Amino acid sequence: MVNLHIFRHAETLDLRAGETVFEQGETGTAMYVVAEGEVEILSGLVVLATARPGSVVGEMALIDHAPRSATAVAKTNCKLVAVDQRRFEFLVQQTPYFALEVMQLMAERLRTANSRIAAA
Repeated sequence: MVNLHIFRHAETLDLRAGETVFEQGETGTAMYVVAEGEVEILSGLVVLATARPGSVVGEMALIDHAPRSATAVAKTNCKLVAVDQRRFEFLVQQTPYFALEVMQLMAERLRTANSRIAAA
């Protein structure tokens, strides 16, 4: 879970339940840190994960610059912090624990996906 303290002065994006954060296939120019509420990560109609406060969504687009691999939709009213490429790189360089937290979240999602595949 990402430490929200490092984003205390950042601008936030307020979304209502049901609003789309980003869509699968889009070019990603930012990732989002969930400050309040919940965001569902979807592939088609399948819910892959639910991001809660302290989680990030959309980080893969900043790492590999490929199109979005999933769609993110506000499950509840949400407050998100947008982190663009420049700020992401700054945080990775200046706050090593931030990079570790992002890697831990990605590893957790990969393990969950692998478990689902194995159970199918």
